[in-house]
Amino acid sequence: MASIGTKDYDKITPKKVAFLGLGVMGYPMAGHLAKAGHEVTVYNRTEAKAKAWAAEFGGSSAATPREAAVGAEIVFACVGNDDDLRSVVLGEDGAFAGMSAGAVFVDHTTASADVARELYANGKERGLQFVDAPVSGGQAGAVNGVLTIMCGGEPATFDLVKPVAQAYGRAVTLVGEPGAGQLAKMVNQVCIAGIVQGLSEAVAFGQAANLDMKLVLDVISKGAAQSWQMENRGATMVDGKFDFGFAVDWMRKDLSLVLAEARHNGARLPLTALVDQFYGDVQKAGGGRWDTSSLITRLRD
Repeated sequence: MASIGTKDYDKITPKKVAFLGLGVMGYPMAGHLAKAGHEVTVYNRTEAKAKAWAAEFGGSSAATPREAAVGAEIVFACVGNDDDLRSVVLGEDGAFAGMSAGAVFVDHTTASADVARELYANGKERGLQFVDAPVSGGQAGAVNGVLTIMCGGEPATFDLVKPVAQAYGRAVTLVGEPGAGQLAKMVNQVCIAGIVQGLSEAVAFGQAANLDMKLVLDVISKGAAQSWQMENRGATMVDGKFDFGFAVDWMRKDLSLVLAEARHNGARLPLTALVDQFYGDVQKAGGGRWDTSSLITRLRD
């Protein structure tokens, strides 16, 4: 298994926690919790992966979300979408059924604001606490423990979660009430979609003009055009390498959430809707698992 990056962990009182979902993000995030000294029990739909995590990090694995959550002070989750989230939270084998009154559920899934509010209300009826906490920073951010975490929830609950989540978060911030974390992540994805399209057009334009685009990107990244995407994806876009990072399929899922929320709140997102269509073109070309910087492929012969 791939190792996670090294990080200096703040000294906090170890807690008993659970982590549900060991994908490319959840696996290293749970690993950082274990390395920070917390007692971690994990659950994954593919049981073999949970057992492999436990063997690597010294924690334990459980057969169901409910079993993983028993006795946990905080239960973290990072799964695929709204339905996946409900499947690990609700029902006889869901985490809520195993959690004790006062325990906190922290959802790192990029999901809808509606499901965050739904689970917050459901948990409150059971005497549980809930924070929606989507992340930004991609797989590299999870491995290196430097994710940006946008949280929605009650301030007192957030204060319980923050020092623990800092095991893998560089910035852990309460942005508003339940659901606000998901809305902030949507803002993040709108920004990324526009930036990547602009960067794609800039690189394609420069190449058509026979410029040394790696040199040009290095120069302009020192000025007002600078962005994370330029510094981390510009050179690989020039080279046509897209076998890493955040997949187009995932971005389209995220943008579908954004556009649905925009229809609800009346926001006008013409560029975001257009870029979503462009990502659809990339999917049709077989690039669903390519990195989102593969938008540039639409602009090349």
